[in-house]
Amino acid sequence: MSQAAAAYCERKFVDLVLDEVAGDGSFSGYASLFGQLDLGKDIVERGAFAKSLRTRGAAGIRMLFQHDPNQPIGRWAELKEDARGLFVRGRLAKDVGRARDVHNLLRGGALDGLSIGFRAVRARKDHATGVRHILEADLWEISIVTFPMLPQARIDTVKGRGRLPTTRQFEGWLTRDAGLTRTDARTVIAEGFSSLVRKRDAAWGTQAGLAECIREATRMIKQKGSSA
Repeated sequence: MSQAAAAYCERKFVDLVLDEVAGDGSFSGYASLFGQLDLGKDIVERGAFAKSLRTRGAAGIRMLFQHDPNQPIGRWAELKEDARGLFVRGRLAKDVGRARDVHNLLRGGALDGLSIGFRAVRARKDHATGVRHILEADLWEISIVTFPMLPQARIDTVKGRGRLPTTRQFEGWLTRDAGLTRTDARTVIAEGFSSLVRKRDAAWGTQAGLAECIREATRMIKQKGSSA
């Protein structure tokens, strides 16, 4: 990014909604959540990043540390909008000293913020509330940062911490990655999660094994309900 462009670039912080940080430095999560009021009284609307993603693509948007253009720490492999927000998938460059530090901090839970660097192309302000709705954002970079602005989003699961996800985190995985409906996901959590936890040593290490375990638990729960 040029100095002139940086002068017009806004920064919008969110807590990193992170699925996991693998040993090789790859991770995925959300850099922005749609429809959420942040501490700067801004709401990013769905579709705000669509044009930037079409024109720049993941390769044209930088991964930085603390918005410092002198500290690139990796690259984005995938950026896309979904119903929830701006989904990101990338990998830290572990041969870079700063990236190794960030990797260790993420896995240790000491760092959990993402921030987007952008220029607001189109926005609508509600003068009664003072809330700005960002309709189109020219996205330049996404940084891993210390202090986020959107309290609603938290890190989900970091591989290597040795702990299971929370109920909300697990429901998100069930609906997004395992392909269950929200109703089925909540049924699994309410009636089948305890049995799934008992099987985690056999299935938790691989996404395919976990997904099959979830599907089996869902089938069993449905059969139990139909025979009752």
